[in-house]
Amino acid sequence: MAPKTAPDKDSIYTAIYDIVRCVPKGRVTSYGAVAAAIGSASGARVVGYAMNLCHNIKPKVPAHRVVNRNGMLTGKHHFSPPEKMQQLLEKEGITIRNDIVEDFERLFWDPLKEINL
Repeated sequence: MAPKTAPDKDSIYTAIYDIVRCVPKGRVTSYGAVAAAIGSASGARVVGYAMNLCHNIKPKVPAHRVVNRNGMLTGKHHFSPPEKMQQLLEKEGITIRNDIVEDFERLFWDPLKEINL
């Protein structure tokens, strides 16, 4: 039996970006939901790292649509300026109050349910 090798970071990030590109305008997902969709249920932190590095990637990755499991804009400090994350979400019709997506449960987009993986 061949030893298992860990997938390289580039292929993991590519898989993450592909999923995040599927999040529809006006909807949000979570770091953990994206991690689960790539088969890494405990990899929410890796998704966060990937979102932090995607701002200049083409095609564009809508990192602003990825929030924490409670709907908080925990990644806003990786936008320039930090208010940009909220502005992009509001432009898509999402209401933010105190850095939290209002009506998060209704707006939540679960890639495991929405994409045939």
